[in-house]
Amino acid sequence: MHSVVAPMQGTIVTVEVTEGQSVPRGKALMIMESMKLEHVIEADEAGVVCLVSVAPGDMVTEGQILLTIEPGVVIDAEVEVMADVHLDYIRPDLAEVLSRQAVLLDSARPEAVAKRHRLNHRTARENVADLVDAGSFVEYGGLAIAAQRRRRPIADLIERTAADGMVGGIGRVNGELFNDDRARVAVLSYDYMVLAGTQGLQNHRKKDRLFELAEHLGLPVVFFAEGGGGRPGDTDGTGVSGLDCLAFMLWGRLSGRVPLVAIVAGRCFAGNAAIAGCADVIIATADTNLGMGGPAMIEGGGLGVFKPEDVGPMSVQTVNGVVDIAVDNEVEAVAVAKKYLSYFQGALTTWTAPDSRLLRSVIPENRLRVYDVRKVIELLADTDSVLELRPSFGLGMVTAFIRIEGRPIGVIANNPNHLAGAIETPGADKAARFLQLCDAFDIPVLSLVDTPGMMVGPEVEATALVRHCSRLFVTGASVTVPIIGLVLRKGYGLGAQAMVGGSFKTPVAMWSWPTGEFGGMGLEGSVRLGYRRELEAIADPVEREALFQQMVAKAYEHGKALNAASHFEIDDVIDPADSRRRIVEVLRALPPVHVRTTKKRPMIDTW
Repeated sequence: MHSVVAPMQGTIVTVEVTEGQSVPRGKALMIMESMKLEHVIEADEAGVVCLVSVAPGDMVTEGQILLTIEPGVVIDAEVEVMADVHLDYIRPDLAEVLSRQAVLLDSARPEAVAKRHRLNHRTARENVADLVDAGSFVEYGGLAIAAQRRRRPIADLIERTAADGMVGGIGRVNGELFNDDRARVAVLSYDYMVLAGTQGLQNHRKKDRLFELAEHLGLPVVFFAEGGGGRPGDTDGTGVSGLDCLAFMLWGRLSGRVPLVAIVAGRCFAGNAAIAGCADVIIATADTNLGMGGPAMIEGGGLGVFKPEDVGPMSVQTVNGVVDIAVDNEVEAVAVAKKYLSYFQGALTTWTAPDSRLLRSVIPENRLRVYDVRKVIELLADTDSVLELRPSFGLGMVTAFIRIEGRPIGVIANNPNHLAGAIETPGADKAARFLQLCDAFDIPVLSLVDTPGMMVGPEVEATALVRHCSRLFVTGASVTVPIIGLVLRKGYGLGAQAMVGGSFKTPVAMWSWPTGEFGGMGLEGSVRLGYRRELEAIADPVEREALFQQMVAKAYEHGKALNAASHFEIDDVIDPADSRRRIVEVLRALPPVHVRTTKKRPMIDTW
């Protein structure tokens, strides 16, 4: 005989069986109430009910016998119980939730979606779906509505202010290449179809929530920032200005903790632009207008009347360095964002590369002939692995992420096509910030040196060159990420030192190709200055030029890479075709980088 006892103290509400009844295992025998909750007492063994000891309304104590069962063979309990479960049945409470969630879908707003598509833009949810791996997105705050209950009916807010104009959550990006820990990201997107993508009280709170999660979990963040800035129409708050919101502080605090990517398409002004401006990288479409104030704010300040297209177009924001990567449309923007994130997600196990022997001829034998440093970078890198940042700004400097044998590496390189590679104010700023970015996330740096030094002259000094060029020295000396120096041709003066952390002994390896040449300043300049009187003493210009060329040739022999290596000013002169192998072997000799749970640097310069 098997006894069924009360699991706790309570009151019998109903008795579902009678004496002599056959019951399967799992059958509901009675319902009892305890502390305002109903508990179903089930048969834990099949058999026949022999004695029922209680009735509805009886008070029972824990362990009290409720009924007894004579064990026996009864129909399969699981079959009987599951027969009562309809897997496709939607309960009323679930139906209410599903109905609310359906309002969030693009299909609920066909006219607004059609308008977006007519403008060659995608919806917020289309962009998020394209970015994250299928089925991986978990949304936060989707049921939020605009804080305008005091002025608009709830039904209207549910219909017209879905998710309070922001889609946000966590998901995976590049999950086919990296494991879940490396692929997880936080994603936020203002929804321009809801109140022009403005920043409302609830979507500020959603940002707070996701920013704190990103900081705690170490998640990179991708933010689609299109929108018109702060929203004046919210009525449900208790404050005056809303300047005590936390979103901008929390977002700024993420700088240097996790990679931050902003994607901008269309109009992005005021608070939305501030979000973009704090990111490590801004990816913007050709039709983007990006500015700290839109037309309404400009007009309100008495500064004139402008169309949105007049404010911060890409013709301005790429040249001045605000936008890091310009793309044609949102499809390309998302693809570039995935590629950018991949450098921070780890190494790839499969790769292809150009024939390294091509590197032997990429630098002309004529030391005065210009060449394309971007071609050098492409030949050093794995195939299709180069992603250049700010190509239209700081033209004398190239900054890019690449891979060599699958390993992510940051590259800074002098561009001999602009001022012979001399370092000027924009280029110094560009390289210094890129060094901070690589250092913050432990990405090794390859510095390709070909510079006659710092740019000189009254005009360039007017750009605060002294301070800006010095950024390279203080930043280079502060990084702990490994730097590999490789001189392609000219390694002269302070500029060459600044490119490799301040000294040729700073890098973990300091090499030169055979085309390298070294000196405290450019050879021609050093001869003209050092032998001015001797040259001026020769009246015949042909004879003077001949002597000058002889002196330059002698200086070159003294400063050529082989001689510099013989004095151990550099570690080696290497075969260009051997560059990739050497870089990888040096990186393999370094200790492994552990996942960081705190910041390495306080932040990454926004400029």
